[in-house]
Amino acid sequence: MRNRIGMALAGLALALGISGTGRAQDLPRLEQRGAATQLIVDGAPFLILGGETANSSTSDAAYMEPVWPRLKAMHLNTVLVPVAWETVEPEESRFDWRNLDGMLEQARAHDMRLVLLWFGSWKNTFSSYVPSWVKRDQERFARVELSDGRGTERLTPFSTAARDADARTFAELMRHLRSVDGERQTVLMVQVENEVGTIPQSRDHSPAAEAAFAGPVPSALMQHLAANRPRLNRDLRAAWEDAGGLTEGSWQQVFGSGSMTDSLFMAWHYATFLEGVTAAGKAQYALPMFTNAALIRPNYEPGQYNSGGPLPHALDIWRAGAPSLDFFSPDIYFDDFGGWAAQYAVPGNPLFVPEARGGPEGAANALYAYGSLRAIGFSPFGIDGAAAPPAAGDASIGVGTGSADDTAIAGLYARLAPLAPLLLQKQAEGQASTIIMEGAAQRAGRLRVGEYTVNMVRAEGPDGRVDTSSRVAAMFLQTAPDAFTVVGSGDAVITFTADTPGPGIVGLDSIDELVLRDGRLVRGRRLNGDENGQGQVLRLHTKDAAEGRVHEVKLYRYR
Repeated sequence: MRNRIGMALAGLALALGISGTGRAQDLPRLEQRGAATQLIVDGAPFLILGGETANSSTSDAAYMEPVWPRLKAMHLNTVLVPVAWETVEPEESRFDWRNLDGMLEQARAHDMRLVLLWFGSWKNTFSSYVPSWVKRDQERFARVELSDGRGTERLTPFSTAARDADARTFAELMRHLRSVDGERQTVLMVQVENEVGTIPQSRDHSPAAEAAFAGPVPSALMQHLAANRPRLNRDLRAAWEDAGGLTEGSWQQVFGSGSMTDSLFMAWHYATFLEGVTAAGKAQYALPMFTNAALIRPNYEPGQYNSGGPLPHALDIWRAGAPSLDFFSPDIYFDDFGGWAAQYAVPGNPLFVPEARGGPEGAANALYAYGSLRAIGFSPFGIDGAAAPPAAGDASIGVGTGSADDTAIAGLYARLAPLAPLLLQKQAEGQASTIIMEGAAQRAGRLRVGEYTVNMVRAEGPDGRVDTSSRVAAMFLQTAPDAFTVVGSGDAVITFTADTPGPGIVGLDSIDELVLRDGRLVRGRRLNGDENGQGQVLRLHTKDAAEGRVHEVKLYRYR
């Protein structure tokens, strides 16, 4: 069913005069390798050590010139950069690629890759980055309307004129990108739109939207849900079955009269709009493409958050409506990073976090994403130092890194860059995992690694107190039955136990430092004395990151 929808909407690309695909086998692509779906670049798995610039930073190449050396010094290998519709098509059908080409040149000069963020019809629900000729023509490009008839600044996904104009421009963007970057492949992936959805109400009330809401749920969606019923998101399935499990009917007949139905309704129409845009772009240059979700604050209802976005309860709707998108990503600024991220690290959807907090919290979260959730990449927001605080009343965004000198992220990426081949191998082998302590009440944690259990507690400071406000994580890459490479973030004390047959006590045979020198991890001190409690504990320190330190740990068992 997804293929039939994709073929139908891909026909839009042909109707718009779009052709050409490039050499798909040579392009960056997603590939299942063992236990992990990985991004393949230049024929090998690639780990994105990323950062996203602030929303408007890349609208001026001159502004970015002094930024690139700072990003390079932070050990990023990939930068996420917005490309705004208004920048590339200031007048209809007149395209200006100078700024995009400048970004490509700057990234290449610093040996870095890019992920483009297409700020087309929407950026965080709003349509503020569309060209003036779209903003001013509200007859041709209809807007989302509130229930009292007032208009909003948001294009409605029910506008075929907006979809076709966006698709045509996006196709031109991808055609140009293929012509100037098809050989170098500086650009690895493309995000289509940004944090779509409706606020401050749960759905669009424009005439076209009202007619669609009163009409039947599209048969293509119902067939998809029926075919995938056992695997549906539990909240979506519950809404459907609580309403009677009907296979046809209006949206409220099929899913009930609650606000979730409004969110599912909008999700289908945003998804099919994005399918038209994505299929048009892929027809020109078939890079991996995804879209991102602004998540839900606790106890918020649709409309208080971006109703209709690719949230966990709506992912099945999005898969049915937008089959050309390769995956869906969460922008995670809230607590419970692991819980949110895990809802996107599911079969058929590799985890990529395009927006998140930076700092020590971000470093710990990145370790959890890369290790336990086999993420293809992680990206703090505002990495160029120009991040702005959220607007008053904005429920969907948070503050990003906000500093061009984020030592925690820089230190983590410095250590992960030389470890990337090993990390990617262990992701595929299912031998990478991370223990993380997120909440202030969490002072200890446990994790199974191979035949051992990791027991981690927060370390006491020099004053004897335990800092419960920080986030602490340790990633374990199993290199042998009794050996692990360990990357930490924060202060912790780790011991090991075993519950398999054999001697009952687990000791530390050796702890060797791997120290970063000239971009390479080389063996440093052996820490088999006071530093490891006479062979009893592995101590992780915040300064490990600043000093570029990783640990190689070998265990043994005794009575």
